Amino acid sequence: MTYVVVENCIKCKYMDCVEVCPVDCFYEGENMLVIHPDECIDCGVCEPECPAEAIKPDTERGLDKWLELNRDMAKAWPNVTVKREAMPDAKAFDGRPGKFDEFFSAEPGSGD
Repeated sequence: MTYVVVENCIKCKYMDCVEVCPVDCFYEGENMLVIHPDECIDCGVCEPECPAEAIKPDTERGLDKWLELNRDMAKAWPNVTVKREAMPDAKAFDGRPGKFDEFFSAEPGSGD
């Protein structure tokens, strides 16, 4: 099992999870984070830290797309280990459906 970041992180990018990760397996895109599934040690400390509830165990049904996206983007995006502020409109986008199709960006974030 590993943990994956799912759609609700898009346009929110709360970074509470980053500061609790013991193995620094978060990677930063322009408007979301991902977890590198091969680096995640399945400890689960990040899941309850996410205000948007955007971190899920990959054992939940229907997350194959997100596991693949996390793996692919973790290879392309920079590692992030330091918590920063969420995106300016995070609260307005938290829980909004259809964010992947409308707002996903493959552009990298700034990382550390």
